[in-house]
Amino acid sequence: MDSTRRPEDDLLHDLAGQVGALLQEKHLMLATAESCTGGWIAKMITDIPGCSAWFDCGMAAYSYEAKQALLGVRPETLVEHGAVSRETVTEMVSGALVTSGASIAVAVTGIAGPTGGSPGKPVGTVWLGWKRRGGYPKAELFHFEGDREAVRRQTVEAALRGLLELAR
Repeated sequence: MDSTRRPEDDLLHDLAGQVGALLQEKHLMLATAESCTGGWIAKMITDIPGCSAWFDCGMAAYSYEAKQALLGVRPETLVEHGAVSRETVTEMVSGALVTSGASIAVAVTGIAGPTGGSPGKPVGTVWLGWKRRGGYPKAELFHFEGDREAVRRQTVEAALRGLLELAR
């Protein structure tokens, strides 16, 4: 994926529709756990008519406290690795499955900007995680470019593409 692109709504809606069709065909229910996208993945999903057949719930958890309370992220993980890390997104996606009735989940944590970056984790650093119930989580690091909206749009696109891959 070209990290400088700004995916438009039509592309994101198309991807969400593809995710929905595949999840419905496979009888899978989806949960989302979102930090830097603030519920945008769930918004794209719920824009699809009939999504209640394959969408269980979405959780937007920005603060450390919310990540712990809603998704079961361990305080030690946040202290040792930070909110934007493989460890945190793995616990987020696993927690989404524990706290929901879903069979597949996606989680995202990152730095959308324009502030919040550091030399080790610059703006545009995003971790995405995907997991099927009973399986192992997959986590992937992305470095997106652009302003806050561009980073968030690219994150939503990557999340949906990852769901398509995992559900197949």
